[in-house]
Amino acid sequence: MIVARRETLTGRVLLILLMTITVVPFVSLFVTALHPSGTYPEGLSWPAHPQWSNFTGAFRAAHMSELLLSSALIVLGVVPASLLLGTMAGFAFGHLRMPGHRIGFLAFVLGLTLPFEGIITPLYYQVRDMGLLNTRWAIILPLIGLFMPFSVLWMRAHFVNMPDELSEAASIDGAGTWQLFWRIHVPLAKPALSSLAILLFLWTWNQFLLAIVLVDDPAKRTMAGALGAFQGQWGTDIPLLCAGSLLILAPTLAIFLIFQRRFVSALLQGSIKG
Repeated sequence: MIVARRETLTGRVLLILLMTITVVPFVSLFVTALHPSGTYPEGLSWPAHPQWSNFTGAFRAAHMSELLLSSALIVLGVVPASLLLGTMAGFAFGHLRMPGHRIGFLAFVLGLTLPFEGIITPLYYQVRDMGLLNTRWAIILPLIGLFMPFSVLWMRAHFVNMPDELSEAASIDGAGTWQLFWRIHVPLAKPALSSLAILLFLWTWNQFLLAIVLVDDPAKRTMAGALGAFQGQWGTDIPLLCAGSLLILAPTLAIFLIFQRRFVSALLQGSIKG
């Protein structure tokens, strides 16, 4: 009993510490954003007269409405395509197990070790030769390819645990491979699909490197990529910069808070099956 209480107490203390480490930077950004524009606040001191207008000022200065539209278009180009291709490939590797699937699976595993920074130079020249520089396609197409290894492995982890008897019963009833995929396995894969969609959304929305290297026009970047241009223009105005950073972070925080239960349930489901 004493050991169990100590372990429980230690776990709670560690959780509190981790939560504090995570929350303090956001609190610091929020408090700093409320100081008068052009000042240099120190520490976490609450301003005598909070300047809530800094958020509206940052929204106008950064042209947030254009950035929201651009980020939404990029997300709509990346996430559905990555989900479709990753699910189909994951089904092929995890359930159909076609000839050579082990070699193909190994290739996708190796793809996980490929960092964005390591391919940014050849990717730039390839996108330039395709005539896609300074367009949203310069972000959408590379992200679809770069997200494929994780998407395939994520969905394969789901399909590999599906019982073969389910497919055999559907085949006896006359279902082909395509019907087996769409009508049987895809509906059962909704938890894995929803959690993967959340991850892909967060990674696409927060994509910074490809946006600043491949697109010169800030209005065609993701919101995180446009932060570089905003910082260059308003880098000396710390409160306004903090307000802009919080506005850029707000959609990702909202999505995670709304869908966190579904995301955690998908992770727990995968751990139980594995």
